[in-house]
Amino acid sequence: MGNVSTGTSGSYWQGKALPSVFKHELLKRYLPPFAGMTGSQEKRGVVYLDGYAGEGRYESGEPGSAEIALRVARHHQGLGLQMSCFFVEQQEKSFARLQEVVEGYRTSGVRASARRGGVDDVLDEVVGQAVGMPLFLFLDPCGLCLPMDRLSGVLAGKRQQKWPPTELLMNFSMMAVRRLGGHVKSAKGNERARERFDEVCGGTWWREYFADGRPNPAEAVAAEYTRRLEKRTGMFVHSVPVSHSPHVAPVYHLVFATRSQHGLWVFGDAAARARDAWWQTLDLQEDDVLFSTASVLRPDPKEVEQVAVPAIARNIEQLLRRRRGPVKLVDHTLEVMGQQYGQVTDPAVRKAVKLLYQQGKTSSNGVGQKRVRDIVLRSPAVG
Repeated sequence: MGNVSTGTSGSYWQGKALPSVFKHELLKRYLPPFAGMTGSQEKRGVVYLDGYAGEGRYESGEPGSAEIALRVARHHQGLGLQMSCFFVEQQEKSFARLQEVVEGYRTSGVRASARRGGVDDVLDEVVGQAVGMPLFLFLDPCGLCLPMDRLSGVLAGKRQQKWPPTELLMNFSMMAVRRLGGHVKSAKGNERARERFDEVCGGTWWREYFADGRPNPAEAVAAEYTRRLEKRTGMFVHSVPVSHSPHVAPVYHLVFATRSQHGLWVFGDAAARARDAWWQTLDLQEDDVLFSTASVLRPDPKEVEQVAVPAIARNIEQLLRRRRGPVKLVDHTLEVMGQQYGQVTDPAVRKAVKLLYQQGKTSSNGVGQKRVRDIVLRSPAVG
């Protein structure tokens, strides 16, 4: 089908919008540990693909997704870890600017190349380059993403093995879903647009969500898309909704896929930290407003933690009862975090462990482990 994304307008690159703040903060926080964790075990290095790279840098000088990755690559190069970056952009003007950014890093020895075209045009080549190497796919279209058959064909085909790992971070546009949903009941609806979304979803099933009048059909489609991608690929797949402001419909979902419990754990912590940075940006943008919307709607971090810590403690307690043996937290990421996944950072989990210890429900106090995810817990009977 080729690249089904719409182009990025010039105004987009004049300044970073709030939804982009979250996306880029998450990339900055997750890509370095991914490259570090996997690259240190694979001497050949790591391969990174940004399939909709845009201009690479905002007019303000702030880095876009491409330059964020290039900075990570340069940093890891200094540590002796090689990261090969591929950037793809279709629009001529954006590509010219992207090429300038990439060349600036190539001169300092970073392995990077910019390609003009659609991501589908270079995907097989990049996958071929990544044989025997970890691969990270960042797909951030302004419109529709790759067809389900194409995406799952890569993830469940040549990249189906657990090692070397393959991970995906992808923008699933809720604006596009809602727009296309409006076409379902309309006699004037664009059938070709609907068929393109059929390909993205791997079937016509999504149309029923809008045709039968169920509440919040767009979010239901996003949830079902995540479930189907997980089933097709055998990966852990999690999506994070991203909005312009709190308590409004998401602009997009960031869909993350991995086969690694370690990756799942680190991504959840990175998502929570990125959300905090997003909140701070929202506050800064509303500093000159007499009654800040952010301060009214933003949940108090202390209140969030007060709810999260006992909830995580209960999850761990139930896990200890079921397992009847030692439990390493990172081996049970989603069971440990439950509904708090992506909402709170590692320190909240450590507090939950301490709470369990104080309650006499584990013989392990979590002290002595630098990383929370590596804590091993035992029930009192076992301890």
